[in-house]
Amino acid sequence: MSTGEFTRWLHERARAHRFQVDRIPFAHLDGWAFDPATGNLGHRSGRFFTVEGLHVTVGTEPSAQWQQPIIVQPEVGILGILAKEFDGVLHFLMQAKMEPGNPGLIQLSPTVQATRSNYTKVHQGADVRYIEFFTDRSRGRVLVDVLQSEHGAWFSLKSNRNMIVEVAEEVPVGDDFCWLTLGQIGELLRRDNTVNMDARTVLACAPAAFVEPEAMHSDTDLLSWFTSERARQDVRVERIPLARVEGWRRAEESIDHAQGRYFRVMAVSVQAGSREVTSWTQPLFEPRGRGVVGFVVRRFHGVPHILVSARVEAGFRDTIELGPTVQFTPENYAHLPAAGRPPFQDLTTDIAPHRLRYDVLHSEEGGRFFDAVSRYLIVEADESQAPQQPPTGFLWVTPGQLNSLVRHGHYLNVQGRTLLSAINTGAAVL
Repeated sequence: MSTGEFTRWLHERARAHRFQVDRIPFAHLDGWAFDPATGNLGHRSGRFFTVEGLHVTVGTEPSAQWQQPIIVQPEVGILGILAKEFDGVLHFLMQAKMEPGNPGLIQLSPTVQATRSNYTKVHQGADVRYIEFFTDRSRGRVLVDVLQSEHGAWFSLKSNRNMIVEVAEEVPVGDDFCWLTLGQIGELLRRDNTVNMDARTVLACAPAAFVEPEAMHSDTDLLSWFTSERARQDVRVERIPLARVEGWRRAEESIDHAQGRYFRVMAVSVQAGSREVTSWTQPLFEPRGRGVVGFVVRRFHGVPHILVSARVEAGFRDTIELGPTVQFTPENYAHLPAAGRPPFQDLTTDIAPHRLRYDVLHSEEGGRFFDAVSRYLIVEADESQAPQQPPTGFLWVTPGQLNSLVRHGHYLNVQGRTLLSAINTGAAVL
């Protein structure tokens, strides 16, 4: 399939099924209810996920603590892509998948994108296609298999199994599936809201060859810095009943922050002809603004380097993960003085065209988040903008070093993996 044919095919798949998503009051949720004792929002099966409360304290300053709703989903899902050679070129089996929170509803997703509740059919729906290639190791050659975190600001301790499995056998291709090369996927990653988050995180974990004769920091120094950053952070996280969360207000149709910031919890009714279950209701988190996520890059000794941050997010298993140079929602900081805003944020506004290496809108996971869109950027800087000796909590690393780290779990956060997927696939050239 050519990339031009893919565009027509994706539109055809969108027209082939009935899709509809409507906001509803919480009282119209089917199978979901607020617990009368805790206020937690959960499903009657006890599976899928719950919306609970979280109390977070960072350090000892009174201002460095907050409470918020959080998604608790302890089960590990599978995000898996099948790979197969055609005429000596590796292709990847991708899916046109509807998620209720996606802008435009349908985006390009992995071959399999399923929670344990989905592929064990708690919903009593149809089988998840191709799941056997990722649960039966004898069906193919594993290229990637690693546990990675999801959004640490909205999920509590959530991990997914990111997999790529190469097969030799013939694989029947369903109507909503197609084979694409890595280069084609890279081209699609230059398009707004086309390749979904789950595909991006898997592609970030794919082995890639980088020519890097010299890095500013050795791998050992990088790991030592990362370990010391984890050790110096004093982060305490306590799950609390949703009814006890301070600074948030529950109404008939949403749970909102008292100042209208951050995100809201809302509910939707979904019709989706292409899914294992064709209709359902569920809660979703809806951000209150568009995010900005960016890597700042420079060359040292002729080798591209990326400025990463040691990022604290309440839902991480190990306190911090490496994150982009900049990751924030401007509306959440508008009330603060300049000193309270994220470092390097000015590099992601008013960008000179010659410094811009990547600029695309990507949405986050549409099965849990509604219209959660961020502007993803890769921006070249100079010494005056991003010094060789960066502030505490930042370090220059090479793309190859990041690619090595993501073969292990919980080193690079999901936003960083989106940007790395653009580099791995050639969508961004540093």
